[in-house]
Amino acid sequence: MVKTLLRQVGEYKKASLLTPLFTGLEVLMEVLIPFIIASIIDKGIQAGDIHQVYLYGGIMLVMAFLSLLFGVLAGRYAAKASSGFACNLREGIYENVQTFSFSNIDKYSTAGLVTRMTTDVTNVQNAYQMILRIAVRAPLMLICSMIMCFIISMRLSVIFLVAMVILAVALILIMSKTTKIFHQVFRKYDDLNASVQENVSAIRVVKAFVREDHENSKFQKAAENLYQLFVKAEGILAFNSPVMMLVIYGSIIALSWFGAQYIVIGDLTTGELTSMFSYVMSILMSLMMLSMIFVMITMSTASGRRIAEVLEEKADLVNPQQPEMEIPDGSIDFNHVSFSYQHGSGEETLSDIDVHIQSGETIGVIGGTGCGKSSLVNLVCRLYDVDEGNVCVGGKDVRKYDLEVLREQVAVVLQKNVLFSGTILDNLRWGKEDATEEECKEACRLACADEFIEQFPDGYNTWIEQGGSNVSGGQKQRLCIARALLKNPKILILDDSTSAVDTATDAKIREAFAHKIPGTTKLIIAQRVSSVQDADRILVLENGRINGFDTHERLLEGNRIYREIYEAQTKGGGDFDHPTQGQKDGVQ
Repeated sequence: MVKTLLRQVGEYKKASLLTPLFTGLEVLMEVLIPFIIASIIDKGIQAGDIHQVYLYGGIMLVMAFLSLLFGVLAGRYAAKASSGFACNLREGIYENVQTFSFSNIDKYSTAGLVTRMTTDVTNVQNAYQMILRIAVRAPLMLICSMIMCFIISMRLSVIFLVAMVILAVALILIMSKTTKIFHQVFRKYDDLNASVQENVSAIRVVKAFVREDHENSKFQKAAENLYQLFVKAEGILAFNSPVMMLVIYGSIIALSWFGAQYIVIGDLTTGELTSMFSYVMSILMSLMMLSMIFVMITMSTASGRRIAEVLEEKADLVNPQQPEMEIPDGSIDFNHVSFSYQHGSGEETLSDIDVHIQSGETIGVIGGTGCGKSSLVNLVCRLYDVDEGNVCVGGKDVRKYDLEVLREQVAVVLQKNVLFSGTILDNLRWGKEDATEEECKEACRLACADEFIEQFPDGYNTWIEQGGSNVSGGQKQRLCIARALLKNPKILILDDSTSAVDTATDAKIREAFAHKIPGTTKLIIAQRVSSVQDADRILVLENGRINGFDTHERLLEGNRIYREIYEAQTKGGGDFDHPTQGQKDGVQ
């Protein structure tokens, strides 16, 4: 974990090294000042030598100035190093997440990734700054002060050793209890963020079903769980301060008692006792700072592990060593393909799919909910890898292609259409970054999106709100189709992407595809038979297996399931996602 995190320090190594250097110099000046004060008292004031007072006083002022200067420099470099480290951590997490396949992303919730990039990184940032600054300052101050104390009086210094042992035992007991609790705390943060994210993204549904009270109750429960864990952890940490103060005051009382006796018998001077008091406060303040560091490290260790998990996560889908960089054509071959989302679980989503599609063909894919339609097309652009068999595009296994090259040539319009904050042109250019306005307009004409865009006052410069909340479902679908067309792909996949579009517009889009992009292979997943009946061939799926693969006319003649789907829709007698008795009985 530590190595993984420290790799992200990157260009801030210099600042990370300069911070402890200036901190060490600051400590050195602070440790010498009480020694100079003792000399002022013993050699100047008590001896009645004003010149010694001026001399040592001047030296003390120079040391104080240098201590201040070194402290400012140490603080500046510590802030630069810790903030830069946090920035690199966030960028590292984000960049690694971008490489994840869908199966990698499935391991982490969205809320969990957000917590890691915000709360967890902030905890690690604070801990790193404390380690660079206080974790260097406190031990140095402790060691140097102890050395000075032993130089002044060996016997009195035993008091500090006893105090340190008592404090160390107390800290170990406290830390051992709180570490486990903080591990649970950050898991509860995930639950809290998930509740907020789900509520905000689905606020229209919440209000439509008047479920505000339910959502409030769910959030309150998550917040209450977090509250109880924090109270439990902080309740144990609360013992830290009383134990610390007990040790400090006990040490001062013991030092005063024994120090006075040593002065009376002449084993100690007044100036030396005064400096001993300064050193004892430095020692005990160092111990207090160390206890704070232990608390922060305890909290940040849990955060560090969670961050390291994401940074160390390796993408399941990677480029081959010598990838193919060119796709010859848009032909697709499924060669006895079997696939499951959890490899080795035995629950196959697709079983023995053997389908061969020529370049430029239009293929319809139809079937009931959960039959594997989306899973099938996800394999073409290699969003997942097969368990058995292989998927070929252009006559070559998709696992041999460079991922970017493959996905540039396979345009996918998914079931859940996503638009981003920005103008319509900004969203369209996700398909082609350097697309001209005329190219964007042409793609919108093919997708029948131009008719509603031109009605907007700002036309193609109309601002799209986050998630496309200011356009309708059908408008959003057509913009996403236009965005995919701008890629000029060899394969176009429409995953139920016209479900919110009226049948007349749907027909216009299909007609435009047939005439304008005849060389592009088109896979059209649909719930409506009318959306696929003009396809060259139609693939009927049932429970992850091929039930039929032929033209519309032949399927009507020879495939009972397809015929019942068709009749149910054309006669208004039902929905193919709720099969008739013949389908339930598996009649062909």
